[in-house]
Amino acid sequence: MMKQNFAAIILGGTGQVGGAAVAELLAIPECREVVMVTRKPIAARSRVRNVILDTGAADFAERTAALAREILSQGPVSAVSCVGVGSGSMRWSEDELQRLDLGVVGAFARGCHDAGIAQFCLLSAIGSTAHSRFRYARVMGMKEDTVRSIGFTRLAIFRPGIIAGNAHTPAWIGWLGRLIPGPFGSIDQRILGRSIAAEIALHSRESGEVTRENAAMKKLAAQLQIA
Repeated sequence: MMKQNFAAIILGGTGQVGGAAVAELLAIPECREVVMVTRKPIAARSRVRNVILDTGAADFAERTAALAREILSQGPVSAVSCVGVGSGSMRWSEDELQRLDLGVVGAFARGCHDAGIAQFCLLSAIGSTAHSRFRYARVMGMKEDTVRSIGFTRLAIFRPGIIAGNAHTPAWIGWLGRLIPGPFGSIDQRILGRSIAAEIALHSRESGEVTRENAAMKKLAAQLQIA
């Protein structure tokens, strides 16, 4: 595990998966701070700093960059996007999904990169490709391409199947997912969050792009040993 301390700046940390990632990061002694970028105030927590930014503002990327530079002045920082619509995605138009997943996430990623952050962790979904016939998978693929084009030294893309233990996933679907082998089956939300924390703790100094599906995320999460 990383011996020097580090911080994480996260967008989407109030969501289900984001919350799991924040909890796992805070369980790591070397994590000095988790900076959660939100549109509304959240409850105070130890080692969590809440910074309120208007994600829809034209200068969101610039404000993110200024914040990221301030955090970087204290030591290494990794960036995380766990933005997701959850069960409401079917009610969103493709334009609305693109404004969130490409516009907001893209601006956040650009700001982090412009500030000098080298590692970016991106929550996506299994089957994501910009050429998919399915709207959600297509937008997720476009989001991946948007962040990929920014040029992070280290980009980790997480593509879970059915997320068990998630408030947006009916219990019966999570149970059914256990019977589905491979990447389209289920992964526990806590394991997904821990795999994101493990990527930061164990691989922040590496370069290149890595895409992790269920099996790889479970393996990575198991490698995170917390004293």
